[in-house]
Amino acid sequence: MEEQIISVKNLTKQYQTEQASGVRNISFDIKKGNIVAIIGESGSGKSTLLKCIYGLLKVDSGEVLFYGKRILGPDEQLIPGHKQMKMVTQDFSLNIYAKVYDNIASMLSNTNVQSKHAKTMDMMEHLHIMHLKDKKITELSGGEQQRVAIAKALVSDTSVLLLDEPFSQVDALLKNQLRADIKRIAADTGVTVIMVSHDPADGLFLSDELLILKGGELLQKGKPSHIYHHPDHIYTAQILGNAVVLNTEDALKLGINANKAHVVFYPEWVELKSSWNSRRFEVKDVYYKGFYEELLLERNGVKIRAIQLNRGEHKKNDHVQANISHFLEYNT
Repeated sequence: MEEQIISVKNLTKQYQTEQASGVRNISFDIKKGNIVAIIGESGSGKSTLLKCIYGLLKVDSGEVLFYGKRILGPDEQLIPGHKQMKMVTQDFSLNIYAKVYDNIASMLSNTNVQSKHAKTMDMMEHLHIMHLKDKKITELSGGEQQRVAIAKALVSDTSVLLLDEPFSQVDALLKNQLRADIKRIAADTGVTVIMVSHDPADGLFLSDELLILKGGELLQKGKPSHIYHHPDHIYTAQILGNAVVLNTEDALKLGINANKAHVVFYPEWVELKSSWNSRRFEVKDVYYKGFYEELLLERNGVKIRAIQLNRGEHKKNDHVQANISHFLEYNT
């Protein structure tokens, strides 16, 4: 049975100046070695939650436990933050005038210089930054600085790595490589990773467990694949898969008899084929997405989106037969 490393119990932290900010009555557990992604739009409380877990913020009520022991707040200890956790923020917190090697090695004591050197070199090897060891931070790109910051955080036998918007300063090409690196490092070292992101792709790609936050409340938690296919709320489907949302009146125009107020489906659930329950749509626009295209379809004044894997098969102003193979229903 997997061991629980962190338990968040009925956690509330509100900011008096901004009544809508913070988190309210949040509870969940994190298993050792898991990668947990906290997803939500700006202002949803993601960073507040992360700082409460680390012990940087004094909570209003509830508690965070590390192996069953309460994490102290900043008012209860001289240096805020938990000693077995490290946080990498968007500014990376690196000594910009020092070399990469020295930034990472600075986290280790000098009691065993040989061990210090070996650990530093090993961590650089892990993160593919050995070739940067003699460069100053000012000479590095954003993606390279990100790797150095993660190496610095992990080198001192860290149990929990906290990442606050880890890919916000990294270009798309490096983002996938960094995601893969974090996944690999977690598997190799057994470190538990908790990251917050506004980009749902980070959570779907990386995490063992996904937490969806909105307005300071925890809407849903679970495995990414389960949450994607079984979202508890319309918001979850929209943030994870850019879902199409229709009211019952519009759904009926497409031949869907809904029992609840809203019908929700992902574009990939729209099948572009002729069958007994297909409907005729007009292609209003085609959006190029690389290996596939997204079609904007219209029928009886109702617009929906569909995925076209065979690029160029259907063009703007064409008429196509389409069937919504699966949909979800919600009252709110």
